[in-house]
Amino acid sequence: MSASMSQSNWQWENAIAGAVAGFATVAATHPLDVVRTRFQVNDGRVSNLPIYKNTAHAISAIARIEGLKGLYAGFFPSVLGSTVSWGLYFFFYGRAKERYSKDRDKQLSPGLHLASAAEAGALVCLCTNPIWLVKTRLQLQTPLHQTQAYSGLYDALKTIMKDEGWSALYKGIVPGLFLQVSHGAIQFTAYEELRKVIVDYKSKGSRRNYKTSDADPLNSVDYAVLGGSSKLAAIILTYPFQVIRARLQQRPSTDGVPKYMDSWHVVKETARFEGFGGFYRGITPNFLKNVPAASITFVVYENVLKLLKLTRRND
Repeated sequence: MSASMSQSNWQWENAIAGAVAGFATVAATHPLDVVRTRFQVNDGRVSNLPIYKNTAHAISAIARIEGLKGLYAGFFPSVLGSTVSWGLYFFFYGRAKERYSKDRDKQLSPGLHLASAAEAGALVCLCTNPIWLVKTRLQLQTPLHQTQAYSGLYDALKTIMKDEGWSALYKGIVPGLFLQVSHGAIQFTAYEELRKVIVDYKSKGSRRNYKTSDADPLNSVDYAVLGGSSKLAAIILTYPFQVIRARLQQRPSTDGVPKYMDSWHVVKETARFEGFGGFYRGITPNFLKNVPAASITFVVYENVLKLLKLTRRND
């Protein structure tokens, strides 16, 4: 097999593994995503959203009033967005790492891991912002809303284009770019560096020096710990961008006027009325959703990648 063919296969294996990992993650954690989004946009002032005391109360209230449909509001765009995002992310991330390292056995520096993750995050954000906008709006639909509800992904896209123009599909793109670039860069750099530490530790324990080309010495428990730990660091440092993006992506009121005009308006209003804590609304369900979700994602990703590589070798 030629070097170019091998490199192409490796990139697509990353994309497939990432897509499968994204789907598995969303399917397992979506109700917490709904709760997080509703907390993020509820600024304590006039709102069409119910008031929830905490995460458990929110889940029980949504289940009681809206049923399973409420807990899985926006599920299809969430699955689509996550699957596409993770697939593209791992694909762009893998290509960037290949480009930065001509020798695959050579370990990249933290700076190059950071650059690879940042590049991938920016590209993914530009491709997927319309999907996340629709997901946010579907999750915010409740029986209290007076406006015509979106019936699904296609209806939402069509209505938004008709009522607000195509540019509305990119509301929240600025904090989204900051979020994707910084969050992914922090998470993947932490993941790669922690991965090196564990591989080195296992290498010393077994008196063997593992290289990238060797059989991977890590198991699913290692991947779960790596994924959860790296996600925790990324969430703490980048969560305010999520709040800003969610508030910008809300549906305008019946008179067509958005609640927030731009990112800076969100920052000023949130700081003025809610203080520092306003930028971390919904972080508890976010932790509950994303830390185990990241563990699931990386366990699935690494194991699917191993399976694809094994299949390729056996062809």
